[in-house]
Order: sequence, then C-alpha cells, then structure tokens
Amino acid sequence: MNKLFLALFLVGFSTYIQAKMVQDMMGREVTIPDAPSKVYAPSPYGSYALYAMDPALLVGWIFNIEKKNLPFLHPKMKELPTIGRIFGAGQGANLEVLLSYKPDLILMWSHQNEFTKKEEERLKLLNAPVVYAKEESITEYPEVFRFLGKALGKEQRGEKLAAYTQAVFEKVAKTVASVEAHKRPKVYYAEGLDGLATECDDSIHVELLRLAGDVNIHRCHTSSHKGFEKLSMETLLQYDPEIILVQEKMFFDAIYDKPLWSNLRAVQNKRVYLIPRQPFNWFDRPPSFMRILGLQWAMAHLYPKEYEIDILKETQDFYNLFLNVSLTQEQLQSLFTGE
Repeated sequence: MNKLFLALFLVGFSTYIQAKMVQDMMGREVTIPDAPSKVYAPSPYGSYALYAMDPALLVGWIFNIEKKNLPFLHPKMKELPTIGRIFGAGQGANLEVLLSYKPDLILMWSHQNEFTKKEEERLKLLNAPVVYAKEESITEYPEVFRFLGKALGKEQRGEKLAAYTQAVFEKVAKTVASVEAHKRPKVYYAEGLDGLATECDDSIHVELLRLAGDVNIHRCHTSSHKGFEKLSMETLLQYDPEIILVQEKMFFDAIYDKPLWSNLRAVQNKRVYLIPRQPFNWFDRPPSFMRILGLQWAMAHLYPKEYEIDILKETQDFYNLFLNVSLTQEQLQSLFTGE
C-alpha cells in the first residue's frame, strides 16, 4: 500500500503549500502538493487517465482535439489550450509557454519504457514534482486509478473508477472461461483504408482480443511497435474469419460492395462491426481507458448469448462516469454508426 503523509513543500523561492509524500507506481517516493490543481501529462495515456479522474486538473491537451469529438467531452474542454508535448511524436510544446501555465505536478506514464532518463532531465525545467503511473496491460487500470486517486487527493473518485473497471474484467474473464476455446469466434481486425492491414496476436493493439478469449485470427510476431502488418487478400480468404472489427469508416461503408470480401463468412453473416472512436478510440490508437468500454462492446458482439449486457445503457453509464457527460439519444446512436 502506498504510504502518504503530510509535509511542507517548497514552490519557487517563497511560497509554501500543504504537501504529502507519495510512492508512485515505479516505487519512487516523491513530495507532491496535497491537492494538485494544475497537472501536465506529457503522454496520451496520462492525459486521458487524468481527464477521467478530473477534467479540471488538466493544464492543457498535448494534442488538438477534433471539433467533432468535443460534444462528447466536458464543456470546459472547449476552452482548454493545446500545449503540446515536450518529447515524443506529435505537436512540440514550447517550454516557455508551458512554464507560463505553472503546472504543480507532472504525471508521467510508464508503458514499455516509453520515456528515458534524458527526457526526464528536460522535465526538471518545469520545476514541478514528477510521479509515474505504470500500465503494461489494460488489466492494471484498477491499480492506476487507485494510485491517481491518492496522488491527486481524489481517493473516492479513484476507487469508483477502479471498482467499475475491475468488475468488467471479472465479468469478461468469467464469460470467456465458460466458452470452450474451439467455440470462440475467430476475429479479424481490419485497419487501413483497404482493410488489409492488421495486427499480430501478440501486439498491444489487439489486447482486447486476447482478453476476449485470444481470438485474433492473425497469428504472428509483431514486426514493430507501430504494427499495421500487411495482409494479402488470399491469406484473408484462407483465414475466413467469423467476425471482422473495422477501424476506418470509409472501408466499413464499402465492405459489402467488394466482391472478394463477399466470400468471407463474416461478411455473408453480416458480422462486420465499426469500432466506435468518439471522443477517443474504444479499441486502439492510442490504447486509452476507453478500451474498458470497448472490451464490453466487443464481448457483446463476440458472445451475444453468453455476455449479458445492454450496450446502449452501458455506454450511457460509462460516458457519465468516465467522461462526465450525459449522452443524448442522437449522440448515442452516432457512436455506433460513425455518422
């Protein structure tokens, strides 16, 4: 259990505020504000998780949020500045601008050694304490939410998100265990505008398919972290998946008009599903907490008889709990049609 205690924390040269010592998820003991009010998260993972904990804590987005996604976020997000990230791919942040926002805590996200000591040195320029959340698998999100609850002074909120998440994983595991391996549907994950990019079964990008019974039909070793393994139509026809999950709406809208694809069982049986992606992708890229809902959505399609769920109601409840928004019926329907 993380050990917390109150202390005095020096900010700048003369200002003192209430503070505490927290052991982060990398085992580091760090003195941080007792109740942080401006938090900078340099990675997408951290930004998303921070939003779920409390949108008001975000000092700014590290990337631009598309206008079409704003209705699915807290209204205050329309006013949140885009300040970029100080390292990694994407929009670069101006350190002087970032300093002007005066973050009092930096939330790093440890995932497959995403950040290096060199990058940590750059963070020192912000003159704010740094804590690490650690997540190597989506199943670690309950621990992440509990840690964030303690670090941010929002234990009740963290426990509420953790309990919901843990219950989902337990229900999924119980359902999968009740279905014999050879009876689990084989799934093809279609990426790209032609649908012929996919992921190997060991890729982080298809972690949901592993949790749903290790059902990814493309068995191979991932060639790079980027993924997008190219597949030939001939190979896909040999695979003949029972279900196809699609990332790109343009391809989804055209799949039933493609002669070669009509030979696949999934197409013939109309078991082709467009992955929802507002305001953040439910399945992948980047793999955020939205996958907790995406896993339930996938289970509803893979095991419609075994996995009991009203996915419409669950989606409304999830958005209310994690995203702090109440969906209209029109918004709810648009999530599944991509319109």
